[in-house]
Amino acid sequence: MTLKFYNTLTRKKQVFKPLKSKQVGIYSCGPTVYNYAHIGNLRTYIFNDLLKKSLEFLGYKVTHVMNITDVDDKTITASKKQGVSLKKFTREYEKIFFNDLKSLNIKKPTHIPRATESIKDMIKLIQVLLKKGYAYKSDDGIYFSIKKFKSYGKLAKLQKIKKSKSRIANDSYDKENAKDFALWKFHTQEDGDNFWKAGFGKGRPGWHIECSAMSMKKLGETFDIHTGASDLIFPHHTNEIAQSQAATGKQFVKYWLHAGFLTMKQGKMSKSLGNILRLKDLRQKGFSALDYRYLTLTTHYREQLRFSLENLNASKIALQRLKNIILTIKNDKKINNKYLAQFTEALKDDLNTPKALAILWKLVRDPDAEGKLKAIKKIDEIFSLDLLKNEKTKIPQKIKKLVDERERARKNKDWKTADSIREKINEFGFQVDDTGRGAKISKK
Repeated sequence: MTLKFYNTLTRKKQVFKPLKSKQVGIYSCGPTVYNYAHIGNLRTYIFNDLLKKSLEFLGYKVTHVMNITDVDDKTITASKKQGVSLKKFTREYEKIFFNDLKSLNIKKPTHIPRATESIKDMIKLIQVLLKKGYAYKSDDGIYFSIKKFKSYGKLAKLQKIKKSKSRIANDSYDKENAKDFALWKFHTQEDGDNFWKAGFGKGRPGWHIECSAMSMKKLGETFDIHTGASDLIFPHHTNEIAQSQAATGKQFVKYWLHAGFLTMKQGKMSKSLGNILRLKDLRQKGFSALDYRYLTLTTHYREQLRFSLENLNASKIALQRLKNIILTIKNDKKINNKYLAQFTEALKDDLNTPKALAILWKLVRDPDAEGKLKAIKKIDEIFSLDLLKNEKTKIPQKIKKLVDERERARKNKDWKTADSIREKINEFGFQVDDTGRGAKISKK
């Protein structure tokens, strides 16, 4: 099978053909560092990581760019509320964000430009748009005229969304109406010291122009893949396309890949709804970052992922069982190309991780399969679940005694007592799994 991705621009799966043979440029919308990233946000960054590692696994050289939005409405408002400088405020949340990525085994992008360090590129881009007549000056800033860009809204299928003649200065705005959007906001008292000088007026950039400037600076005027969460299709990615293509006259991005929402019983997880969970919260509930990474693999990246603590617990148990089985596998120094080929085909089908995960389970459970460990090692280059990492956990003596008691009960076929002891072991934060080599104890 040839490599295929679902392209949001065409609304269909397409054979992937990079601009340069075996070289791929990817731009991912990064965090706005004004608060903690919640696990819904992190699902998208796990997807970015899977995409990059899969392409590398398939022999491509990947240049991955992810921005840091460290100046916009939200960052300025939040930093002023805390009474600290914008730089100090955003760098603290940036640090927390990258610590979260590290705990999820997410590989850092090739380039991580900050918006505040890319202002000159944004100013140049706005100057081009003004010169070409796509942008205009108003009393409060520089705006992009959506009526001047004839194909505006193609990515978002905007025939269902009204185009308005009015302007919108806010970075986040009404999802039902397309309006002229701010490229540059003239300085106001609310901005404090957060401004830059430009020929068209002192101020700061709008959110949308930031990504266009940073992506094209690192990847060129046309590049292969742009990723982000599905809620960025409109207005953010729609506006990126308009301003970029208006400036260059070239196609901005060939393939647009979007990750689905993480939902809960009350709907989409978001800061505005106040229903967010962070990795820190999951750890306090007894889960690891990799338990969550495993959960994301069980649903295709484009589909909504229904989150619950019950689902996460099932993933935790499954991951631990998988590792326990792998611990019993002997290294025969061979490699199982049959299962690797099946795994590769699943990846080529628009990163079908649920199918790829099923193939991994089939491999580890196949009693006749050879070359398991080397194949598992290759698979874990993408899954990044530390499947071969043998973490030696110190087992307390009281837990060992309970396990011995349970083993005696099992030999006597006293299943009720055995189950009762298992529950006690679970209460102490450990779990016992029965393998062909006896009981295996591990941390929950």
